[in-house]
Amino acid sequence: MSTLTIIANIHAKADKIDLVKTELLKLVPITRADAGCINYDLHQDNEDPAHFTFFENWESREIWQEHMNAPHLAAYMAATDGAVEQFTHTEMTKVY
Repeated sequence: MSTLTIIANIHAKADKIDLVKTELLKLVPITRADAGCINYDLHQDNEDPAHFTFFENWESREIWQEHMNAPHLAAYMAATDGAVEQFTHTEMTKVY
């Protein structure tokens, strides 16, 4: 079974950057402790502070889907309701 790489892009509304960043930061230590999480790294764009990116690696897609249904992710969604302009994610597999 191959690992799954996730690239998640979160664009906060301009007046909600601090809120979104605070809530994203809360996810990091909890998620890193999840079984099957290889890495879970949060980045903020140097020129657009409203743009955040998670670079994630998981042991499998099934484990990542469990993460997507975890209580801490639901809490993040509730706390940032209406504060995120756009969210996209890409599922990838390392080829080299």
